[in-house]
Amino acid sequence: MMFQNVSQNEDYELFKAIRSSKGLWTISPVGRLGNQMGQYATLFALARLNSKQAYIFPAMANYLSQNFKITLSTLHQEVKDKIPWKNYHLSDWMEEKYKHISGDYIKFSGYPSSWTFYHHIWEEILCEFSFHEFTTKEVTLYLQKITARRQNITYIGIHVWRGDYLHVMPQKWKGVIGDLKNYLAQAMSYFRNKYKDAFFIVVSNGIDRCSENIDASKGDVYFSGDGNESKPHRDFAILAHCNHIIMTIGTFGFWAAYLAGGKAVYLSNFTLPSSPFLNVFKYEATYRPEWIGIDANLSPLLVKTLKI
Repeated sequence: MMFQNVSQNEDYELFKAIRSSKGLWTISPVGRLGNQMGQYATLFALARLNSKQAYIFPAMANYLSQNFKITLSTLHQEVKDKIPWKNYHLSDWMEEKYKHISGDYIKFSGYPSSWTFYHHIWEEILCEFSFHEFTTKEVTLYLQKITARRQNITYIGIHVWRGDYLHVMPQKWKGVIGDLKNYLAQAMSYFRNKYKDAFFIVVSNGIDRCSENIDASKGDVYFSGDGNESKPHRDFAILAHCNHIIMTIGTFGFWAAYLAGGKAVYLSNFTLPSSPFLNVFKYEATYRPEWIGIDANLSPLLVKTLKI
């Protein structure tokens, strides 16, 4: 890849090459898998839109390439430190000004998580996030194994995020993360009514909590995944290889639904109208218009507000 194994004697030629290029843009990798997928896709799209060359840092390359056959070249750390970067913070959704960004050495920051940045080139984005063949083979065998006695299965992946939002959402953002029993029961009923062969694969970093609250008495629910937040790649691959997705909150579920390409059910209106979260988040910019939203139960927040 370009700009690797750079010595001091090559500095001059290196910068000559950079100056003669169409620019060099990158993005600071922060957050977990869903966040970095959003950052990668946004960088890919904005660089293309502005006729610039996009590069990623080794940390992002190592993280994402565990699952995907990404194609952006890696920018070596020693080169990164010598580039005269112009820092550019991105909102979570696409804005008109992002079509006309000036500067050859842009380093984006933020948590862009909206399809509005890249859906116009969605086929290329799906190619960037195509799984390694060995991953697809392993997941396919796994799904076949857990449904060995069933025929013509429609796999419904369920992602339940049990992390920092448990406390941050109600305390800071005046929102909820979804009632495990009621919300998921509604979403599962939708798919049970639509597909007679529906089979649900639950993936979560709180799988024990899920098994306590999700009704598996019909024999069509399987609790999967090890919940290891530091190594989420297998859990994500399982979800993305399902036919359809049910998500709670978070970019992990969004990207699983985007790659799966089927129907998706999401938790909608999960904050009070006065929530400051709505200053940095837009439902219409996060969830695809063809996806199905189920309104959250905000009564716990309303009761708390009345008590105050």
